[in-house]
Amino acid sequence: MTPNLSTVLIIGSFVSLIGATFYPIYFRSLMRLEEAKKEQAINQAGIVQEDVQPPGLKVWSYPFGRK
Repeated sequence: MTPNLSTVLIIGSFVSLIGATFYPIYFRSLMRLEEAKKEQAINQAGIVQEDVQPPGLKVWSYPFGRK
C-alpha cells in the first residue's frame, strides 16, 4: 500500500468515526423535531427551572425554538 493511500484511509476512518458519533447526538434530533420535542418534554417533566438554575444566570430555553 502506498503511503498516500494509507494516509487517506486513516483520515477517512477518523472522519467516519466522528460522523457516526455525532449523527445520533445532533443530526438525528434535527431531522426528527417532533420526536425530540416529546423526548425533551418527558425528560423535563417535574423540573422547575428556577430551582436548578444558579442565581444570576439566564434561565435556559428550549434548544429547538425559534431564534
